[in-house]
Amino acid sequence: MHALSPLNRRTALAAAILSLACLAGPSHAAGGSTVPDLLDLPARESARAQHSLQLAVARAGNRLVAVGERGAVLISDDAGNSWRQARSVPVSVALTDVHFVSATHGWAVGHSGVVLHSADGGETWQRQLDGNQAAVVVRDDAKRRAEAGEEGAAAALRSAEYLVTDGPDKPFLGVRFVDELHGYVVGAYGLALHTADGGKSWQSLVGRVPNPRGKHLYQVQVDGSTLLIAGEQGALFRSSDAGASFTEIRTPYSGTFFGALELDGDALLAFGLRGNAWRSEDGGANWQQVKLGQPVTVSAGRRLQDGSVLLADESGRLLRSTDGARSFVALAVQPGTGLTGIAEAADGALILSSARGLSRVEPDALASGERVSGINVSGVK
Repeated sequence: MHALSPLNRRTALAAAILSLACLAGPSHAAGGSTVPDLLDLPARESARAQHSLQLAVARAGNRLVAVGERGAVLISDDAGNSWRQARSVPVSVALTDVHFVSATHGWAVGHSGVVLHSADGGETWQRQLDGNQAAVVVRDDAKRRAEAGEEGAAAALRSAEYLVTDGPDKPFLGVRFVDELHGYVVGAYGLALHTADGGKSWQSLVGRVPNPRGKHLYQVQVDGSTLLIAGEQGALFRSSDAGASFTEIRTPYSGTFFGALELDGDALLAFGLRGNAWRSEDGGANWQQVKLGQPVTVSAGRRLQDGSVLLADESGRLLRSTDGARSFVALAVQPGTGLTGIAEAADGALILSSARGLSRVEPDALASGERVSGINVSGVK
């Protein structure tokens, strides 16, 4: 397997904590004392948590839940005006993504292959999976495919055996659930798993995604039975049968995509490094580049409740489109640099996670800005 390069999604912001992913097992400090395993060390309460690195934020009914470094989970019950820490989080690894399917049920993922579940709106969390268990799931599936003589399965089995040997040092980077039973997680080295029982058990998708080089997968989006996965080196994969099979969507960009969005009809938008944003009208057969005005990494994107599309970049710009991502307007607001995630509060305000914590952008700020981009009409396949 190739060496783990810096995980570009959000890691320009999280470089200081990437080393935590390698500390999944117990170690020994000076004098022989044992340093607790971060998978077994509950997150600590911190007065500075609201202003620490936050990597994702999501709606849980009218509540907002954010996750970030050292297992921090923050909750707001007043549309992002104030925040407090969750009562109980069983790990201290960095948490990279969070998703709720209702006001009560949600999942978070992070370093060391951890998957956490909450059944009470984010107040308390239970660990459902870690990197050790995930590696075994992937290995057992590869072994079954190898024994059945499936093409490429022998090489996949060798890679999976390395996962088991390495231990829980591979992070999950994206999570989405359809309902309280069916969900998907993706991460480094092409890790991809799904559950049909709310996380009680997991099955490998690695053999179904046409990703033989194990490109890192940064985001998964789910809309009913349709899945869209974005990753490094221009990787885009789509499933129209709830993950039973995947097809590769070829793009003209070979750099990292941090995310992709399904738009109206067959339109797609993929975004990532150096201000790259690409739009397709026909499900990925043809692509046009969307110019965003400056070569700054686009770190997050979201379709808002009014149907508009919002992108956030690492300089702190917020870019909004009201024409299906054909052109964008830079909002006349600067919430701060290092943006990592976007949620929409119940009152229409934008809630942003970033390297400096969490911020709120009032709804009326969406109405002002300056046009910065449009489709590059010289489309490419």
